[in-house]
Amino acid sequence: MAEHITTKVLIVGAGMGGYVAAIRLGQLGIESVVVDAAKLGGTCLNVGCIPSKALIHAATKFEAVAKAADGGTLGITASKPSIDLAQTVAWKDGIVAKLNGGVAGLMKRAKAKVLNGWASFSDAKTCTVKMADGSETVVKAEHVILATGSEPVELPFLPFGGDVISSTGALSLSAVPKQLVVVGAGYIGLELGIAFRKLGAEVTVVEAMERILPLYDKALTDPVRKWLEKHGVTLHLGAKAKGMDGKSLAIETKDGQTLKLPADKVLVTVGRRPVTKGWGLEAMGLDMNGPFVKVDSQCRTSMRNVWAVGDLIGEPMLAHKSAAQGEMVAEIIAGKKRTFDPVAIAAVCFTEPEIISAGLGPQDVEGRDDVIQAVFPLSAIGRALAIEAADDGGFVRVIAHKADHRLLGIQAVGQHVSELSNEFALALEMGALLEDIAGVIHVHPTLGEAFHEANLRALGHAIHI
Repeated sequence: MAEHITTKVLIVGAGMGGYVAAIRLGQLGIESVVVDAAKLGGTCLNVGCIPSKALIHAATKFEAVAKAADGGTLGITASKPSIDLAQTVAWKDGIVAKLNGGVAGLMKRAKAKVLNGWASFSDAKTCTVKMADGSETVVKAEHVILATGSEPVELPFLPFGGDVISSTGALSLSAVPKQLVVVGAGYIGLELGIAFRKLGAEVTVVEAMERILPLYDKALTDPVRKWLEKHGVTLHLGAKAKGMDGKSLAIETKDGQTLKLPADKVLVTVGRRPVTKGWGLEAMGLDMNGPFVKVDSQCRTSMRNVWAVGDLIGEPMLAHKSAAQGEMVAEIIAGKKRTFDPVAIAAVCFTEPEIISAGLGPQDVEGRDDVIQAVFPLSAIGRALAIEAADDGGFVRVIAHKADHRLLGIQAVGQHVSELSNEFALALEMGALLEDIAGVIHVHPTLGEAFHEANLRALGHAIHI
């Protein structure tokens, strides 16, 4: 006999959009039931943002020791390092487990009831949850928040399994592959490809577009491409993967030739898609926007009191966007007046070097004569020189309106620049002018001085260049 639960709010998906909504609802005194078949934290915490950054950190430490063993660096010498990737993965899993426990504690404090199972809707406000032990729970709710997230796109001729892996599989390998082929030169493929190159793998990247990281402008991606070329990563741009041929990946190059690339593992990273299958979306009567659930500026769907947040409703597929939407929806349900209308959502690419983009980029203002653009190189920043972050072509760029000097967009590329992303987002959200940033005394020595100097340069009086 199935258990029946009636709740004020049902949340499907315990990623950042879902669990943040549950926590905020609890703070506002509203009960909720959260359903997810996987671990708390969703893609980002379990198989995305957090574990990938842990692997990238470990790879960077390994590379540093390897440099010290290869003739020394900064006066430091060391013995040739080795890596037990299984131990590294276990360390990474420990971090994930700790964070899982933290989310579980927060959910308990919010008095959210967590059901570890798969939800299937029979109508817009009713779902049956099939638990791991075979039992079922029927949940009826006044409000439903859909936060089902996204999943890796699988190529029909390169299905996941065996030596063909997704980013999830790459984060759980027990050994560094000798030869790794990455299909897709977006941020996920390059982040992981660079990490495995640092760990000693021979890496080849296959990309259908004519350049890497096609969503970013060329000036931002050039330093990354130079790193790849300097470190022996083979690039096949304008090329298409065709399928596996034994232990090789067959590709068609841009000039029509067929090549076979030896591969111990093939990492397919050609994008992500919203999870819309298998949980009864078709029974809910919701309007769609292409592959995504259609919502308004408050994340309301076409069905009364059914909400959707995060990757399920479209780009950008970013965890921090999902969290902000989950918090907003919780507050609207509690009677507060909110809309989701950010000036900009900063995005970070954790490649080598890192890339940030917030607001408008050069491609967005191309041909306009009413904007100011200014670039300041990291090579003129003392902190960058002191931490070996000044020689890879890194810079900070600002774009502002010529008439009133209001910042419209900010970008950066360079080592460790990801830590500047929140200052960039804050400046845009607060409607800062060039003069506002120029008037803030930035701490010396820090990389943030490059942002200060870029604004000064846009005003015509940079100090250190």
